[in-house]
Amino acid sequence: MDDSQEDQRLPHHREPKEFIPLDKLSELGIISWRLNPDNWEKDENLKKIREARGYTYMDICDVCPEKLPNYETKIKNFFEEHLHTDEEIRYCLEGSGYFDVRDENDQWIRVAVKKGGMIVLPAGMYHRFTLDTDNYIKAMRLFVGEPVWTPYNRPHDHLPARKEYLDKLVKTEGGNQAVEAH
Repeated sequence: MDDSQEDQRLPHHREPKEFIPLDKLSELGIISWRLNPDNWEKDENLKKIREARGYTYMDICDVCPEKLPNYETKIKNFFEEHLHTDEEIRYCLEGSGYFDVRDENDQWIRVAVKKGGMIVLPAGMYHRFTLDTDNYIKAMRLFVGEPVWTPYNRPHDHLPARKEYLDKLVKTEGGNQAVEAH
């Protein structure tokens, strides 16, 4: 993405536009699926993913000015570059937004998440989130066990999760732990 300071909700394409293949995201440890959000309660693929990856906790969050208390503060916090010591798992049931992630050269990559998209960011990966110009996403948040909401704003390179993530980047050549879902 570009380095513009314009509205964070804009696409921020470089000129000329540059698109990143899914394999590149996989090399960074990101896993994604396309699922059926209109039938998520009965979706066998979602069930299979949750069981295989141990996602036992789930809740649903509406992010928009009308439904999220302290909206402006929370959106600002979501867009602050940070990492978590656990995976960040989000499944977009409605709406859309962007996850910005750092590549191995510390450049931003903007990942669009839309209805039906499920994304897993690895523990220790610096990232940030924003809505797009539609100003709405309904997202399922998933966790292994009880949720840990703690963001560690950059720099937090001393955390074991960060060191483990960097070690995996060096050792992994595109392999990930995706679950086959059709």
